[in-house]
Amino acid sequence: MSATAAIALNVFRESVRDRVLYNLVLFAILLIGASYLIGQLTAGQDVKIIKDLGLSATSIFGLFIAVFIGIGLVSKEVDRRSVYSLLAKPIHRYQMIAGKYVGLTLTLIVNLSIMAAALYAVLAYMSWGVPPDVQKAWDAPALDPAMAKALALTLVELMIVTAIALFFSTFSTPMLSAAFTVGLFVVGHFSSDLRNFEQVVDSPASAALARALYWVLPNLAQFDVRSQVVHAQPVLLGYMLWTMTYAAIYIAALLVAAMIIFSRRDFK
Repeated sequence: MSATAAIALNVFRESVRDRVLYNLVLFAILLIGASYLIGQLTAGQDVKIIKDLGLSATSIFGLFIAVFIGIGLVSKEVDRRSVYSLLAKPIHRYQMIAGKYVGLTLTLIVNLSIMAAALYAVLAYMSWGVPPDVQKAWDAPALDPAMAKALALTLVELMIVTAIALFFSTFSTPMLSAAFTVGLFVVGHFSSDLRNFEQVVDSPASAALARALYWVLPNLAQFDVRSQVVHAQPVLLGYMLWTMTYAAIYIAALLVAAMIIFSRRDFK
């Protein structure tokens, strides 16, 4: 087994044993189940409400997992001084960064799969016994396969967030890393507004800065297709491939930057 794979497996095992992780996943599952009760309060819109709340809960608690575990991937090793024993072995620093990222990505995949299964279970229970003529009136079936597209893009978005958290953890404290990561997550959902910033300001310098920030900051809004899925609007395969390609490039850039910074740190 390569060093990267061994580190990834170790990170995955540690993350799975983390009590905070269990609490987050359990709370997300309970929220998805509670969405069924909330949906019953709105006649005729219960399926949409369950889907919307369920997909939103998956995204939010996936964000918590990515941030709270991602920010400690490197800093925890430094604080416990276990980084010295790791680097004393025949392991390159870039392998350590890559392994930790892959390990947390595996953790995200497993936990999002659990939350997705809970959401589908709630929808299956909700649609059980409903007459076929009533189900035909729904915009989309309860167990709509298109929800998998929204879940897949949510996973890709969280992979970007994980790379951001890992990047900051290579040179900053956990508190600052969490603040920076959450801040970029929020800004990333409004970064498209920077593209049109020059239309509301008269300063060429401000417009140029806004355009530069638009290209540098992550554009996370494009990964949010929950509204389209809930309202049975098509999510084209070409769009998904484009967003995934963008995510792959952005993640690669962040990981390379994290590897360069970590390789230059002096732990003496």
